[in-house]
Amino acid sequence: MSKLNDFLTEAGMFFIATNDGAQPKVRPFGSHIEMDGKVIFAVGDFKAVYRQMLANPLCEIVACKPDGVWLRYTGKIVFDDDPRYTEAMYATSPLLKEIYNEKTGLNMKLFHLEDATALIIPPVGEPEKIL
Repeated sequence: MSKLNDFLTEAGMFFIATNDGAQPKVRPFGSHIEMDGKVIFAVGDFKAVYRQMLANPLCEIVACKPDGVWLRYTGKIVFDDDPRYTEAMYATSPLLKEIYNEKTGLNMKLFHLEDATALIIPPVGEPEKIL
């Protein structure tokens, strides 16, 4: 998991693909933490992407570094409600605490992927399976 987390950190931004019925939807994300052997992500429960995740928990995450090496992380979304993860996410991404709080009334949901595979793929050559 550390290699996956490090890649996402170095890339800075990554993209999560979900499905809206039969239509694929892709959007940028940036916040993640590594805890308890999982890479954990955050999403607002008021967003369409959250509803898509509930309807179909299969997703794919892609990140790319400036040198053209990219990551494909595919699996099943599982939501986590451990308050330690919430506090760690706020500590890593303080902007999230400004968005998701009692004053705004917006709620953050945390998730990780299970039954997942991850490949680091160079521009030329064979992919490296890291999960």
